[in-house]
Amino acid sequence: MADQWHADPLVWGNGPRLLEIFQEPTCPFSVKTFNKLDDFLSQAGEDNVRVQIWLHSQPWHLFSGIVIRAIIAASTLEGGKSNAYKVMAAVAEHRDEFVFENHCSGANRGTTPDEILQKLENYSGVALTAAFEIPDLERETKRHAKYSRQNGIHSSPTFMVDGLIDPEMGSGDDVSEWVKRFR
Repeated sequence: MADQWHADPLVWGNGPRLLEIFQEPTCPFSVKTFNKLDDFLSQAGEDNVRVQIWLHSQPWHLFSGIVIRAIIAASTLEGGKSNAYKVMAAVAEHRDEFVFENHCSGANRGTTPDEILQKLENYSGVALTAAFEIPDLERETKRHAKYSRQNGIHSSPTFMVDGLIDPEMGSGDDVSEWVKRFR
């Protein structure tokens, strides 16, 4: 039943320390961050840290809402967060197909939401359109937005270490610099 869905939290690792990352999936700096997550978990140790991704929509990334809803939709399917990860990886790998040039122009201006979903399904291998159509899926999208706002998040990526924003942590840092914060 559509009213019995559950969005799997976007959390990897099971350690006591927590790195929360607020990211907009089509943002180039968020893509740099996303591409470092596996390496970070490996170096820091999945038994030492947890990484939680919060999806943070930014209106200048014009497909942001569609892509975020698709990621959340994927997390409701069997396989949960692993499906969401596949969709985020597809966006990261094919970022140019999910953004406008200069945030306002280019070939993607003629792209429809259905075409975005089809690209996400093709690249990720996750059949997510039916889940995308869950009528109240936005309650999970709103939960991500509310948590971001409650924590004063304005841009992506933003990093929180054990509940405190770390303004010195950035997408351009080497993974080893991230790991140092968790020793």
